[in-house]
Amino acid sequence: MPLNIIIGAQWGDEGKGRITDLLAAQADIVARYSGGDNAGHTVTIGEDVFKLHLIPSGIIHDTVACIIGNGVVVNPQVMLHEMDALAARGVNVSPACLQLSRQAHLITPAHIALDKAKEMQRGAEAIGTTLRGIGPAYTDKANRTGIRAELLADPEELADAIHAHVAAHNQVLTKIYGVEPLDAAVVAAAFAAYAQRLAPHLVDSGVVIDAALRDGRSVLAEGAQGTLLDIDHGTYPFVTSSAPTAGGALTGLGVGPKVVGDIVGVAKAFTTRVGSGPFPTELEGEMALRLRGTGANPWDEYGTTTGRPRRVGWLDLVILRHARRVNSLTALALTKLDILSDIPELKVCVGYELDGARLDHFPSDLPTLARCHPIYDTLPGWEGDIMDVREFTQLPANAQAYVNFISDQLGVPISIISVGPGREQTVLR
Repeated sequence: MPLNIIIGAQWGDEGKGRITDLLAAQADIVARYSGGDNAGHTVTIGEDVFKLHLIPSGIIHDTVACIIGNGVVVNPQVMLHEMDALAARGVNVSPACLQLSRQAHLITPAHIALDKAKEMQRGAEAIGTTLRGIGPAYTDKANRTGIRAELLADPEELADAIHAHVAAHNQVLTKIYGVEPLDAAVVAAAFAAYAQRLAPHLVDSGVVIDAALRDGRSVLAEGAQGTLLDIDHGTYPFVTSSAPTAGGALTGLGVGPKVVGDIVGVAKAFTTRVGSGPFPTELEGEMALRLRGTGANPWDEYGTTTGRPRRVGWLDLVILRHARRVNSLTALALTKLDILSDIPELKVCVGYELDGARLDHFPSDLPTLARCHPIYDTLPGWEGDIMDVREFTQLPANAQAYVNFISDQLGVPISIISVGPGREQTVLR
């Protein structure tokens, strides 16, 4: 069986959690391959809403094993908090069901303190991070000074590593940023307690995944964030510190490209982003409020992790062409189509105008992107609630035309359409 990959095709928050939950029903293993608890994946099953930040979305399925891969940076406190919350709701989070790569890097309070200090120093130029310590943890990883999860199985080595780690970062915190130092003994004691509970979950994740694929089992790779937040292929520097794209799935799980099957990009029927940076199709005023919602519902456009209102805009096909190219998408899952109901006319960005010329590819630098203006096609909207629709042909004709227009423009089939937040509110093609 192949490794199938789920990719965010925009700026994150596309609804990957619910698509992972949907496809996990046909998988044996769901594995997270990048990011950390800066992700926010929401799974809705009937009246139950599960908000996950670190643990793979497949955990809700009794028959699915979940792996946090080597490409993820893990805050052990957050992981244990999520495990306890899931266990309290009857979800099995035993070592047989939830495993952690020995090669994953750990996030510490020093990383979080550095993240906050750096953003505060940037002032008006702040990147808009989630302040979860993600960037500093990946920095330590690249600098070869990080702490890997494997030390959770060696209490003495872990304690020594934590003391040295905190001492080194205290130098930066106090002398460069002028903030209070951390107490290494307190941090070490906390990590000793985390280690007692998490050590049984440690595995060589690449070996486990390879064995599963060789045995004919199906593995679903769950991404975090989105293509435009990729550190190489996103809107740098307003990006995350990892690779949420298809290449990141391979390095983040320890497998090669020959095992890959489908690569499913997840995109909203409109566009959103969180944080700073250019956004060609961004809307303000009444239509922005219409697309964003009030925040009263879990599926409104407010961050699962931060609670911040998201910036919203019309669908941008230039972005999705970029995602198709970078990830070699084989299919697209379109989410939140229901939100567009009862809007008389829908605009879709089909290209950019740059200095009087048309641009059909996504520019690689921010100054160029900031000068781009959207070129729109206008499509007729549809009336009526579509949240109970389960067959594509039952959608209003203009809704079908909207979906087909996107697919034709991208040259990628749209195989999944969500028409509501619930697991069952899905149209399969």
